[in-house]
Amino acid sequence: MKERYFDDLKTGDRFKSEPLSVTVKEVVEFAHKFDPQMFHLSRRRAERSIFKGLIASGWHTAAMSMRLFVKTLNFAESAIGLGVDELRWPNAVRPGDVLTVDTEILELRLSRSRPGHGIIRLRNVTANQRGEVVQTMLASAMVPRRAKHQQAD
Repeated sequence: MKERYFDDLKTGDRFKSEPLSVTVKEVVEFAHKFDPQMFHLSRRRAERSIFKGLIASGWHTAAMSMRLFVKTLNFAESAIGLGVDELRWPNAVRPGDVLTVDTEILELRLSRSRPGHGIIRLRNVTANQRGEVVQTMLASAMVPRRAKHQQAD
């Protein structure tokens, strides 16, 4: 897949990721390292929680969503995250779920401080195999421009 630059994007562009399967092992390993709450760590204990079963941490959902977003857009030299304005987890992610991320480019502007880059504003919506939204995110990122623009500015 070709690398994308700021110059390849336009407002309204949409991208859909490949699917990613969520496993029990990954849910529990992530939780042990980063979010050690009982409904992320133990099926038995999670059954007694309000979730009635094991669920992935929201932060794990965010990390999986980031992986899908980065692999789908495949930015040349990577995208530098500038911030997230909204991050929501309306539904839990469970082992066995298969996630995809839909990305929409909301705004584009040239960077004033870094002429070789542009700033994108985007919306990512992560859904499971049933079409249930499990995460929404509004964010901004700095993305490289093609070399010809870096010299012209």
